[in-house]
Amino acid sequence: ETKAEMGNKTWADLAGEMKTFLWNPEERTCLGRTAKSWGLILLFYFIFYTCLAGMFAFCMYVMLLTLSPYTPTYRDRVAPPGVMIRPYLNGFTIAFNVSKRSTWQPYVDSMHHFLAAYDDKVQEEKNIECISGKYFIQGGNESEEKKACQFKRSLLQNCSGIEDQTFGYSRGQPCILLKMNRIIGYRPGAGVPVGVDCKVQKGNESDLRSVDFYPGNGTFDLMYYPYYGKITHVNYTSPLVAMHFTDVKRNSLVPIQCSLHGKGIVNDVNSDRFLGRIIFTLSIGK
Repeated sequence: ETKAEMGNKTWADLAGEMKTFLWNPEERTCLGRTAKSWGLILLFYFIFYTCLAGMFAFCMYVMLLTLSPYTPTYRDRVAPPGVMIRPYLNGFTIAFNVSKRSTWQPYVDSMHHFLAAYDDKVQEEKNIECISGKYFIQGGNESEEKKACQFKRSLLQNCSGIEDQTFGYSRGQPCILLKMNRIIGYRPGAGVPVGVDCKVQKGNESDLRSVDFYPGNGTFDLMYYPYYGKITHVNYTSPLVAMHFTDVKRNSLVPIQCSLHGKGIVNDVNSDRFLGRIIFTLSIGK
């Protein structure tokens, strides 16, 4: 058709042509194809996509055969461990005024909530007593449920929240808990317990005059390692080190760095503030 002929068509003509295109009763075609043509093309795409889905399912099946639900296949980027603190509410600044309960009560509530799983009765019911100072290595099939050693909150002494329900926050002597990230099969310290120390990161060292560590001298006992994964190590509770900041400069921002120390521990990578160390700020007002 010439442009002139097309320009002379009315809306009714165009509607009629569209209707014929959708269904042509003379040639018995729909959208220009007969029923046989539609059947063949739909059959082709059905077979095509079925084959694609089958290939995808087969590849997934083969890949899953190489994976274990109990142990990651590759673990070269997760050791040595990182660390984290509790309470953790508004980032890594713990700021409160001793005279204003509303400023420190959220930290206390967070500590009680976190330590609920460490209650002595809970630990006695679910976990067993282990031999201190040596790794608790468990044999057997990797699918067998593993036993976990007791870590009672009473071990945290002044930072347990048992005698002092406020964890020292009401007196301006806050407790902060440190825990290592869980790594399946990892044995920290190469047979020697990993210790913790804290210091002022930048500034006057006299801003942090006294820190007490619990349990003992602030070490992670070897009996809580290795960790076997959440599927089999169901009742496992990570060991903790409590840091009791009994004498910190008041009315000032004090940046503190707490680091792990032990064989195989890395704590000096500037690009990762959580690898073997953690940096946080204490601001204690009157």
